[in-house]
Amino acid sequence: MAQRIANTEVLVARKRFGYNRSMESLPNVANIAALIAEPARAAILSALLDGRAWTATELSIEAGVTPQTTSGHLAKLLDGAMVAVARQGRHRYYRLANSKIAHVLETLAVAAGATTEPRGSKRAEAAQLRDARTCYDHLAGRLAVRLVHSMIEGGYLETTAEDFTVSARGEAFLDGLGIDLAAVRKARRAFARQCLDWSEREPHLGGALGKALAVQMFDEGWLKRVPRSRRVIVTAAGESALETHFPISQHRTQAVA
Repeated sequence: MAQRIANTEVLVARKRFGYNRSMESLPNVANIAALIAEPARAAILSALLDGRAWTATELSIEAGVTPQTTSGHLAKLLDGAMVAVARQGRHRYYRLANSKIAHVLETLAVAAGATTEPRGSKRAEAAQLRDARTCYDHLAGRLAVRLVHSMIEGGYLETTAEDFTVSARGEAFLDGLGIDLAAVRKARRAFARQCLDWSEREPHLGGALGKALAVQMFDEGWLKRVPRSRRVIVTAAGESALETHFPISQHRTQAVA
C-alpha cells in the first residue's frame, strides 16, 4: 500500500513539473563515459587530440596494446561516434569524430589534473607539451594562452560567458594576418570558443577562429609540428612574428612564463 502511494506521488510530481521522460530519452552519458574510461581507449583518444589522422598500427603503439586489441577498441569508438575513419587504398585512417569530442576530452583533462609527477624523459616531454601543443585543430598550452592575453590587451578579443567576440579593431588585425573572417564565420561550429586549457587553467582560443589562427601560423612557418606528438615548436621566424604581432605586458609575461 505504501509503495503504491509513493508511486502515485512520483507520477503526480512528474505531471506537475512537466517531467515525464524515461531514461531512454536522455543522452547516454554512461555509455560515453565507459568508452573513455578504459585506459587503452583513453590513450587512443588522447593521441587523436593532435587533430591528425592515425593508422590502427600507430594507435596500437601509442596505446601499448596489440593490433587486434586496438581494432576492438576502435570498433567500439566508431560505434559510439567518438572517432571517424577514412579509407585510402588499403589503409584506414582514424581521427576524432568532431571538435565537440575534443572539447570533452580537454575538459576531462582539466578535471583530472596532474595525478602524478612524470619523471625523466616523460617529465621533459610534459614540460614541452605545456609550452605549446595542439588541442585537436587549434593551439593550446602557454603559447595559446599568451596569444589570448595579447589579443585581449590589444582590444582585438573580448570575453563573454563561454566564447570570445572579435572587435572591429580585431577584425582588421586578423585580416592583416591573412585570416578570412567571413569564411571562418561560415563554419558550422562555434566561432571563437573559450576552451579551458588543462595545463594553464585559463582559456585558449578554440572554435573555427582558433583553427584558422593555428592553420595560418603553420602555413606561415611560425610554428612546426613534432612528428607523432601534439607538441608544437616555435621557429625563429615565429619568435620574431610573435613579438611583432602578439606583444604582451610584463606582468602577463611572468604569468605565462
